[in-house]
Amino acid sequence: MLSFSIYAEAFILCFLIAFFATPFVIWLSCRWGIVDKPNERKVHTRVMPRIGGLAILAGAVAGLLFLPISFLGFSGILLGSIIIIATGLLDDIYTLPALYKLIGQMAAAVVPIASGISINKFMLPFYGEINLDVTSYIITFLWIILVTNSINLIDGLDGLAVGVSTIALTIMLSIAVAQQQYFLIGYIVILMASNLGFLVFNFHPAKIFMGDVGSLFLGYSVSLISIVGFFKGIALTSVLVPIIILAIPLSDTFFAVIRRLLNRQNIMAPDKFHLHHCLMRLGYSHRTSVLILYGVGALSGVFAFFFPYDNYRSAVVLFIIFLVLVELFAEIVGLIGKRRQPILSLLRKLVMKQS
Repeated sequence: MLSFSIYAEAFILCFLIAFFATPFVIWLSCRWGIVDKPNERKVHTRVMPRIGGLAILAGAVAGLLFLPISFLGFSGILLGSIIIIATGLLDDIYTLPALYKLIGQMAAAVVPIASGISINKFMLPFYGEINLDVTSYIITFLWIILVTNSINLIDGLDGLAVGVSTIALTIMLSIAVAQQQYFLIGYIVILMASNLGFLVFNFHPAKIFMGDVGSLFLGYSVSLISIVGFFKGIALTSVLVPIIILAIPLSDTFFAVIRRLLNRQNIMAPDKFHLHHCLMRLGYSHRTSVLILYGVGALSGVFAFFFPYDNYRSAVVLFIIFLVLVELFAEIVGLIGKRRQPILSLLRKLVMKQS
């Protein structure tokens, strides 16, 4: 492990590079006309520069040049990152069809898998170790696509996606330190610092959006860090930890799919019923909605940090309780509609019987 001072210097360097790069990216975005225009589906009301993710990348590149980072499959992560960055940038410039965008994500997902990164085995209680063989590649591929898109989909309010990603990375860093996964610390520190340098300009009222070049890159990076850092543990319950850490973006994506299926809509069709839309519909301001989701993300992260994944029975019970709370939160904010509230309806019936 490198000394604390080296990580601190890397953090400061990445933060400053991203911070000072952002005004240049704002100018560049306006100069090239790469902007996000308001429409009926979006919250913002004025034209906004939208390739702010380039500033995050500038900070990350500076950090990679400063810190020596190397672990199995890291070269595949770098190459895949280039593909996902190119996909996001092309989408920001030309608004790619959904299929082309998905093809880019799929190509980016294949590269690290080919370099040796995969979810390859886990341990079932009372049964033993299960090797996934070919199935491991499919599960890894789907996880990368899922997390990448979940961060992309939640990027609907100023500072939301970058903030939620940073909170998730902070928890991952804490767990990496606690579990002595020193090979991951530098990479996480680089991403966190670059995010925070950009967030200064992206928090409400934002001066720039990070665009798909930023949200796809962050989602892709978080998905791979979770695989390398957590899914390498063979305990089945260790698989639950990254799911809990990423509860906000994953639940938003999950309920979006359920909502659209129930409404007989295309699951790829955009709408205004994501978590942040629901909170604003309840009367919360733009800034307050973001802070609420920051808070929920932080609580999920703390829960994941203290999650007893070495104790199978306790872990399963607590995870079920966690899922119930997620469902309850979704029902309260109206994520799947006011008429689809099974837990709240049951609670109301119990209260009425008691009274």
